[in-house]
Parts: sequence; structure tokens; C-alpha cells
Amino acid sequence: MKFLGVLAFIIDLLLSVMIHEFGHYLTAKKFGMKVTEFFLGFGKRLWSFTRGETEFGIKAIPAGGYCRIEGMTPQDQMSPGEEGRAFFTASSSKKLIVLGAGSFAHFLIGFLLIFSIFFGVGFSALLPNITQVSPNSAASASGFLAGDEVLAIDGVKVTDWSKDAGRIANSKGRELTFTIKRGSEELTIKAAPTFLEDEKRYVLGIITEIGTKREGFIEATKDSTRATGVLLRESVKALISLPTKIPQLMRQTFGSEERDPNGLVGIVGAARVSGDAVGSNKLSGTERFGTFILLIASLNIFVGLFNLLPLLPLDGGHMVVAIADEVRAFIARLRGRPRPAGIDVNVLTPVTMAVFVVLVVLTVILLVADILNPISLNL
Repeated sequence: MKFLGVLAFIIDLLLSVMIHEFGHYLTAKKFGMKVTEFFLGFGKRLWSFTRGETEFGIKAIPAGGYCRIEGMTPQDQMSPGEEGRAFFTASSSKKLIVLGAGSFAHFLIGFLLIFSIFFGVGFSALLPNITQVSPNSAASASGFLAGDEVLAIDGVKVTDWSKDAGRIANSKGRELTFTIKRGSEELTIKAAPTFLEDEKRYVLGIITEIGTKREGFIEATKDSTRATGVLLRESVKALISLPTKIPQLMRQTFGSEERDPNGLVGIVGAARVSGDAVGSNKLSGTERFGTFILLIASLNIFVGLFNLLPLLPLDGGHMVVAIADEVRAFIARLRGRPRPAGIDVNVLTPVTMAVFVVLVVLTVILLVADILNPISLNL
């Protein structure tokens, strides 16, 4: 099972890369740009086919993918009559849409995966189904039975028992009216929770079932939106704290310090964690599948945000160049001057190479750390 988890992670990662590039491809084609290549992987061409003007295929090194849009810089040569299809001739708004489409695709994947948990796979939750009634408790005295399902408390429908049960704890001993389902009947029972000295809270004296919960379409959409927002905020925090995490990673890689489960992790480490989740004996089948999906969703949201960093060669770096072009054009209009030529990203090659080297070094360190001192989530 662990091997299957690692394999599934690799396949999902490659699919995520493909969808990222497909976002660039679709928007570029929509705006009439010329796209000549769409490949998964790098290096030697293993297999390909041509459809229209675009060659689609797979290359030998499965370390990402790319979508080749012609005319990324003014120095790129275009075929006669196709100069207007070059990327650099498009308006800044179109450039931003094409460049941002890859990250948008990652966010969409993340949202849909989270939605699949709430709506389809389900998640472990406290259910309002009573499995045990404590003797000599308020519930026992009021007539609650194992097998009853709590439908409402004081006329308010029960939707999330982990939260709704809080009304019992916060009742201060006030009598509550419970609507329950017993078999095919709906009954009303009144009960006043009693104070449990050991736990310093009011209790009814019931134990409810822990099971798999699935939500309706609207509720799942709302919760998926909230969860996606949480993952986005956490990803922003992770990116902001990234420079401070590197010294810690060095100590954990080359020293005896244990890896931080909330610290930096590379692709190998993420694949290992996915394998641990799928192969865990501590989790139910639903929990294993849900944890795996959540890991893939989190990775997509983080990668989508990472790609928007204003650094070349990332998409965010090219977006900054496009915005800078528009700012320069606006200033030129204010001064009554013609629109200046677009910024040549080739001029920024030293900056691009510096960022690239830093990313490669960080990737290598993470690879070594994931092999020598892997993260363990004790799943």
C-alpha cells in the first residue's frame, strides 16, 4: 500500500504539472498566440504527436513540463505574417492572464480535490447517533436510548455534532428540548444537563458515533472554499518564513536534529509522506484516502502560490515584467511620448540564473534531507 501511495503521488504530481501547462496553453490559444510545443518532462523526446501547429508529447526526464509559446521576447524570430501572434506583442492584460493561468489551474485543482473530500470521499466526524447512554445520567433519566439520532436541540437543526454538542456543555444546567429519531418515529425529549465536576462542564451522559460524514453540494462548496482559503493563508505564511527555515533545514540535514513536520519538505519527502498516509494501519480506508487527497491539494495550492513569486524565471517574475511594461507605457502617455519598447527579459538573465541556482541548491538540500533524515508524521 505504501508503494501505491508513492506511485499515486508521482502520477498526481505529473498530472498537476500537465494541468498547469494546459492553463497556459488554453489561454495562449484563446488570445491567438502561437503555441508550438506542449510536453510533459524534459530531455529526449520519447513520444509525440502533432495536432494543428502544436506538438504534444512526453520526454525522458519527468521533472515538470512546459508549454512553448512563440515570441516570448522581441529577439525571438517569428514566421513572416505571424509577428502579431508573438507573446511579447500581446497587451499586458493578456500576458498576465496567460502567465497567471498556470497558478489558477493549481488553485482550481486544490479546490476540487478538497471538494471531493467533503462531497464524495467523506471525512471522520462525530455523528449525532447515540451509541451509549450512561447509567444514572440526565440522558438515562429522560429516556434516551442507544440507537437514537439527535435531529435538533431547542428547535435548531443539528448539522455538525462536534459544534452542536457545545450547546449542551454551555447550557449551565438549563433544560433543553431534543428532537430525536427512534426507528421511524420522531420524538421530543426534555433533559437538563448535569455538571461533571471532573471535566468542569455540563454533560447529558451520551456517547455518539464517530463515522464518515459527507456534505450536500452547497455545504461542501462553502466548506471547500473556506478550507482552500485556509490553505492559501498557510502557504503565504510558509513562503514568508521560508528564509528562516533554511538554517533549521541545514541542521536537520547534516546534524542530529529531528526533522520538523511543519518545516520544508521536497518532492521525495512529500511522496514518502503520501506513501505513509496510504499505507497507515492507524487510519481507516476513508481517512487514508482523504489524507492523501488533502496532501495533493495542499501541494497544488502551495506550488500555485510559489509560481506567483515575483522572481524570474517563475511565472510571477514574468508577470512583474508585464506590469512594469504597462507602468512605463502609462508614464509615457502622461508625458505625451510614444509607448516604449517592452522590457527585454534577456537583459535580466543574470538575475534569472541567480534565482535558478538558488532553487536548484534548495532542491538538492531538500533531496538529501528527505533521504538522510525523512519527515515522519507517525500516521
